[in-house]
Amino acid sequence: MGHRPRQIPVVVLAGFLGSGKTTLLNHLLHHSGGSRIGAIVNDFGAIEIDAMAVAGALGDSTVSLGNGCLCCAVDASELDVYLERLAHPTAGIDVIVIEASGLAEPQELVRMLLASELPGIVYGGLVEVVDAAEFDATRARHPEIDRHLALADLVVVNKTDRAADGERLLALVRSLADKAAVVPASYGRLDPEFLFDCRPSEERIGQLSFDDLHEHDPDEDHAGHLHSGYDTLSFTSGTPMDPRRLMAFLDSRPEGLYRIKGYVDFGPYDTGNRYGVHAVGRFLRFEPEPWPADDARLTQLVLIGAGIDAPALDKELEACTSDTPHADEHGMWGVLRYVRDADDQEAEPGL
Repeated sequence: MGHRPRQIPVVVLAGFLGSGKTTLLNHLLHHSGGSRIGAIVNDFGAIEIDAMAVAGALGDSTVSLGNGCLCCAVDASELDVYLERLAHPTAGIDVIVIEASGLAEPQELVRMLLASELPGIVYGGLVEVVDAAEFDATRARHPEIDRHLALADLVVVNKTDRAADGERLLALVRSLADKAAVVPASYGRLDPEFLFDCRPSEERIGQLSFDDLHEHDPDEDHAGHLHSGYDTLSFTSGTPMDPRRLMAFLDSRPEGLYRIKGYVDFGPYDTGNRYGVHAVGRFLRFEPEPWPADDARLTQLVLIGAGIDAPALDKELEACTSDTPHADEHGMWGVLRYVRDADDQEAEPGL
């Protein structure tokens, strides 16, 4: 199989009115860590354009922000048009964030993304923002929030600093979220690393470095370290992975494991290709591509989650390696199910 064009992850940011979606998006745009963000929003006026030194309009509903981000105000009928524009290589975008309307059904947006035939994008997960201080009242007014939480890949419990019983609320949200990572936040301050790589992908091959992520503004010190809500694991192996064992690991990935990204070496099972892996929540995809001529043949994976047992996961991944000299002729079938254009219906089984 030949090399496929790089795909841009598209993250859906949802939550009811007042939950803090726009505040969180503004934080991501201000602290993108070198990534170029394409933002698609319903209410353009809510984004802090003045604070971002707008460089000038690029169309009726698109502006260029001072830090290299692009922002579009669209309705659902225009979505594919702007996704295609933002995902075009000339835009230089690394991740696209769609801020859903406060009354939108996130399930429909997710379905649209999973059904999209645009070659330049890949589903990047559903992030649901909830207001800790008003959660009980919001749930009484909008009982459908239980369904939204069950679909989410990541739940940000915002305004935890204002909730008198934060631990009860976190436990309640975790009980409603189906294996999603659940992280507390204040003022919408979520480390962008949780959602996407903080540098263009060309500068990071399978590994994520966290040394440069925490150059925060002095006025953020009272909020604590932004990375305190999640855990990470970097796994590297020079021994090829056994596809059956790795698929068993991926099929049983634990609650709270939000993202897996990197490259897998299946050794004798496919000597010509390495397999890029992209997992977010329940979504999983492999992308085979030829090994770069000068690269060592390694498996390099990064796992990000909330409340995960990193040492235990490291041991489980180590147990997926195999130095078996002869390949099982059917060993790759489970992997190939998750290659684009093969059988894509597994992407989000709950929808």
